[in-house]
Amino acid sequence: MSTPHLMNTYNRLPVTFAKGQGAILWDTEGKAYLDAITGVAVCGLGHAQPDIAHAICEQAQTLIHTSNIYGIAWQEKLADRLCGISGMEKVFFCNSGAEANEAAIKLARLYAHRKGIAEPRIVVMEASFHGRTLATLSATGNRKVQAGFEPLVGGFVRVPYGDLETLRQVGSHDRNIVAVLVEPVQGEGGVRVPPLSYLAGVREICTAHGWLMMVDEVQTGIGRTGQWFGFQHAGILPDVMSLAKGLGNGVPIGACLAAGAAAELFAPGNHGSTFGGNPLVCRVAHTVLEVIERDGLVARAAKLGTRIREGLVARLEGVRGVVEVRGLGLMIGVQLDRPCGELVKQALARGLLINVTADSVIRLLPALIMSDEQADQLVDILSGLVTDFLAAEVKA
Repeated sequence: MSTPHLMNTYNRLPVTFAKGQGAILWDTEGKAYLDAITGVAVCGLGHAQPDIAHAICEQAQTLIHTSNIYGIAWQEKLADRLCGISGMEKVFFCNSGAEANEAAIKLARLYAHRKGIAEPRIVVMEASFHGRTLATLSATGNRKVQAGFEPLVGGFVRVPYGDLETLRQVGSHDRNIVAVLVEPVQGEGGVRVPPLSYLAGVREICTAHGWLMMVDEVQTGIGRTGQWFGFQHAGILPDVMSLAKGLGNGVPIGACLAAGAAAELFAPGNHGSTFGGNPLVCRVAHTVLEVIERDGLVARAAKLGTRIREGLVARLEGVRGVVEVRGLGLMIGVQLDRPCGELVKQALARGLLINVTADSVIRLLPALIMSDEQADQLVDILSGLVTDFLAAEVKA
């Protein structure tokens, strides 16, 4: 089923889903699929999760929206919970990851002007992805998403991801730098996992120069990497953190968290959102955090991710054309030595939902509630697909 009235913004796959349960989706023809991408790291608790469904239904029957002109009890409860598990101090609620990163960028600029810096710069990374608004696509290190939207927003300095020495060099001669914006793991950039010392090094450099360390946890946050937040693997605390995706399990919500000096920057009139932090989305997000904590899903993500990675390594080791299996928790990438976008449709035909990013990296973002049996099924199907794909390429 299709309509000519939708803007042509997506290369949609030839499938429409009718229902879901846990890690399984069914299409309109009744065919089942194992979901290993979860709406691109959104449905961490899987589909049709009972606690989430109850929270949505009950809150929709009570109160959905009033505006931030008034107090919102669920917003306050969610802010308290997020600060409790992150160590941050203040939260601004919005509707998406791009909006959360916009808030972070505005905080950095406000921070700069308070310090008397008229033309502030933010250091961003090559191959990064921060969103599709004008400011966030300007910060993104991917020319494909920027093309056609010039002039881009200025004020960004780009350095290689994982390279502390270049970051130090930039800091030594550019006095207009006020912040660094970095992903703990680059998702769209190819599931690139930096050395454990990297984020700690960025924190050290930012502290030495008086910069804000801003972490984009839109994809890595809410338990996906085997910690509540990716930065926690490094034992540090950032100044600003952006969240979205898994926070709402499918309900649109974003959040920008701040600590220290950054937490006191915004004042009434500096920033806002009509829909941000309404009672419905905040109650759902609060329920997401409760379920993850109750069911021990942060530790489960770490264990399940290891199981999947080790399974793929065992099945694909020595297969010519497989460069690397890597990841952190349930952010997993299988890099091939050639473009492999066609594997997405091939996997769909075999009842598996995957994604390919950076042209040659198969990206897996399974639900935190996926069973061991489903994880093994994922390994079986994907390793077979990759082996067949590479063998067919050799024959061709």
